[in-house]
Amino acid sequence: MHPNVATQHDSRKTRVKEGKQSYADGTPFDTLRYLQGKLLVKPDRLSSLDRFRELGKLTRRTAKSLNVGFSEDPEVDEAPRVREIVFVDTPDFRLYKNGFILRRRVTYVDGFPTGDPEIVFKFRYPDLRRAAALDVRPRISGRYRLKFKAQALPQKNHLGGYRMLYSHNCKFGVSQVHEDDRLAMPTLVRVFPALAALKRSNEDRVRLVNEGIVEELQLPLGKLDFGKGLVAKSNVALWRTRGEHRPLVGEFSFETKFDRREDVSRKAETLVKQFFVTLQRDISDWVWLGTTKTRIVYQLKDSSREGHK
Repeated sequence: MHPNVATQHDSRKTRVKEGKQSYADGTPFDTLRYLQGKLLVKPDRLSSLDRFRELGKLTRRTAKSLNVGFSEDPEVDEAPRVREIVFVDTPDFRLYKNGFILRRRVTYVDGFPTGDPEIVFKFRYPDLRRAAALDVRPRISGRYRLKFKAQALPQKNHLGGYRMLYSHNCKFGVSQVHEDDRLAMPTLVRVFPALAALKRSNEDRVRLVNEGIVEELQLPLGKLDFGKGLVAKSNVALWRTRGEHRPLVGEFSFETKFDRREDVSRKAETLVKQFFVTLQRDISDWVWLGTTKTRIVYQLKDSSREGHK
């Protein structure tokens, strides 16, 4: 998996010594601050806003059965939030094949784009140390935000379990970058040095993945309280193609933040795992196994030829 990652690490000259783990400039490795649970949902299950809210009620029921607190979000009765998402990559999908994702997100309010479009650059890997060692910091003069998350996903082929994937992200507004040609690979390497090993020539360029634009509808559901100060926000989202509004995939997710990993109590962590596994079984008719949202976008042309399954 991700065969070129070792080369990419060399390009940033990451230092890994016993008792000391830091990037080339001496900055300590980013530490885990977020825990996220994600379940893909069959898109036909989210055919209306009432179905979004129904999933929220099912989540509350599972939480209650495990004595997990649940407080409904006030926005659950409002219209869903809308974002436009586009992925970019080389024609041979070099970024994706090496564990990188690069996308732009635009938020819409009342049908109009608002705020600064957001660039999201992430590296995903199943090994915690390898994910931490990849320096995702951008070389920009503006502001950016780092997020290092542990993501719990169901097993690929059966319900009732989980596997871990680590997502090392950076985010910043488009206005923070002043490069002229943002789709040229040399530009991307200047902004994201972690991609240096993927550049083959100065003529390399990235483009819209499968010419697809995703429209995301997202509805906050509520807060899950696992005790000992561990509280997670939950939401449900539907991805569909922009224009023709062809549903692609849904997702239920919850995310909690902590200052230090050791501050998370064993009891609360165990309850999170129990909730994640139990919910899969309780909403088994809703869950879609064996894929990811990103993979569906990368296979968009194939699915349009074969029909949605």
